[in-house]
Amino acid sequence: MRSPLLRRLPHLLVLWLALTAALPASATARALLVGVSELANQSPSLWLQAPRNDVLLMRNTLQQQGVSQADISMLADGVAGARPPDAQGIHDALAALLARSRSGDFVLLYFSGHGTRVRDRAKRYAEPDGLAENFLARDAQLGPGGGDMPLAGGLRDVDFDGWIRAFLARGVFVWSVFDTCAAASMTRGVRSLGGDAQRNDPQSDDDPVRFRGIRVDQLAQAPAGTALPADLAPPDAPPLPRARYVAFFASESHQVTPELRLPRGDRSARPQGLLTWALAQALARRPASYRALYNDVVSLYAPVVAELESRFPARDLPSPVAEGNLDLPVLRNAPAPLSTRPVWPARRAGGQLAMSVGLLDGLEPGQSVRVLATLDDGTQRSANARLERVDGGSAHLPVPSALADAGDAALWGVTPLADPPSALLRVQAPRPLPDAISLAYPAAIRVVPEGGAEAADVQLMAEGGGTRLRILSAELAALTSAQPPALRDEGELRDYLAALAELKWLGRLRQLAQGNGLAGFEAMLETWAGDRLVRSQPALRADGQPLAAGERVALNVRNTSGQSIDLVVVGIEADGAVRQVYPQAISESNRFERGTREQPAQQRFDLSWLEPARGGRLLVVAAPAAPFSAPRLFGSAPPDALPGLRLRGALQRDDERQAYGALAVWPPGAPSTEPIPSTRRSTP
Repeated sequence: MRSPLLRRLPHLLVLWLALTAALPASATARALLVGVSELANQSPSLWLQAPRNDVLLMRNTLQQQGVSQADISMLADGVAGARPPDAQGIHDALAALLARSRSGDFVLLYFSGHGTRVRDRAKRYAEPDGLAENFLARDAQLGPGGGDMPLAGGLRDVDFDGWIRAFLARGVFVWSVFDTCAAASMTRGVRSLGGDAQRNDPQSDDDPVRFRGIRVDQLAQAPAGTALPADLAPPDAPPLPRARYVAFFASESHQVTPELRLPRGDRSARPQGLLTWALAQALARRPASYRALYNDVVSLYAPVVAELESRFPARDLPSPVAEGNLDLPVLRNAPAPLSTRPVWPARRAGGQLAMSVGLLDGLEPGQSVRVLATLDDGTQRSANARLERVDGGSAHLPVPSALADAGDAALWGVTPLADPPSALLRVQAPRPLPDAISLAYPAAIRVVPEGGAEAADVQLMAEGGGTRLRILSAELAALTSAQPPALRDEGELRDYLAALAELKWLGRLRQLAQGNGLAGFEAMLETWAGDRLVRSQPALRADGQPLAAGERVALNVRNTSGQSIDLVVVGIEADGAVRQVYPQAISESNRFERGTREQPAQQRFDLSWLEPARGGRLLVVAAPAAPFSAPRLFGSAPPDALPGLRLRGALQRDDERQAYGALAVWPPGAPSTEPIPSTRRSTP
């Protein structure tokens, strides 16, 4: 019988074969650009000015990047040659683009305009805040009488998810960009935006600013008997690993995003969406990867948002979000990431560089790093350095002397050159280890000699015609209740070593975070017998009580902190097999939505893989989301991710963030005589 640790291997092999297949010589880059400035059925006071400008700016930017004008489709009001951006037109344009797309192609799906959130009772998956995100087409309006989905003439988050699936099923790389409010869950699919702070304030004539946020109750309802836009569903497509996928969002789900004259200080500038303008500026530097592109976008956001904070102190201003395989090259359908190590943004203050990542992300004092400085013209210079001070969520180092003359306008980044010693899985082996062991930073493996200065965590031994691994370290043994089984071939050995290396890092993460609390965040472990709740206890104080036959466990996460949370939940089966609970797929970031005491954000995860007879473990790590940052995965990666996929934190204040860490343990219990019911939601 194959080891449970290897049950991911066929899935990963199929993914690897798909990614390494030769791309067809006729591969094409195409784009669909949608801008909705006018809402035909709504008051002109709700209309926008910039989406038509955004579409033109993106078209010009893409042409400068080598995309043919014939491969750029535009739907926008007020743009010569563009079709109207009504719901039917958008659906037809997506269908036409899908029909033209072939394996190896690249598509950009770009949307600029108003977003909103509604309580969509027809949606299969409920968001943590209870609301579903929607993009408003030109003919959007409320249907008479409400219903499960009161909004007509929009594209729901589940519709975007379906279209992305359809493109991925054809082997097409998808980059989605949403310059809208309530954007960060636009591909997943509700609480109204709520509050006077979401309304457009009176604008000055010389420097108007409008915000792309509409509450559902601001929309006009269609008169009885009005023919409403049809519900235009995307084509059916199977859920696939989203290795060829990236998405940029202008804001988190609870935020609004502005349109204003950009660049600032230019009296001849036209109104633009902030994300669109920042993307155009950043793409002009021709960044190599989406991570570099996102970091540049973040650097352009910061001064504009700082200005708007002084003008609109009551507004929750936007922090952009990115998800997907950010290490792939920009505007291409490439088979592999450009890098295998993270690159973290840094900010310079005099002779020091500061980063908003630290011990929880796999950095340690004295670690060797390479410092990168990207100048305004796109020229990149680099020099080596060592980290000086590293805390839980921050790190500092001196600016290398070779880069001291790089100005404050440079875009700074730091990438590790060496693996953190505390995360190394030290293997005592009489022969070389298999090649091509896939590891995501900071997990790493080192071979150590018998009787050397470094104590081994694992011993590799020949046994019969196969191989056996013996766990030596107490910290690794604490994360699994059984010694590894005999391994029959190099493939099984490779996969098991990779899993043990990930466990070694999880053990280190547990030491760094376990027992800490986070104000407004709680994780409750619920034990159920059928539909009856047997007990509920905080994950921080789990008592290790074994499960009885027929019992199942759920994790109920609740956020009332008033801010978004970066959350990772990892399950560990009795034999050490690692299960990613949250995020469950590369299509989702691990940014858990903001909630308050009055309107909490919560989600329940059924842990149906926990077997009463065998037991298991669950690790929960969370920290407040930093503004202008990619979600932090704390060194954990979903099982369908490419090697090297990492979403890391970016710019942040100097003060140290709180962190929450809990490890729950279920010892083996009574054998189960009945199947355990499972209500785990399927992953898009």
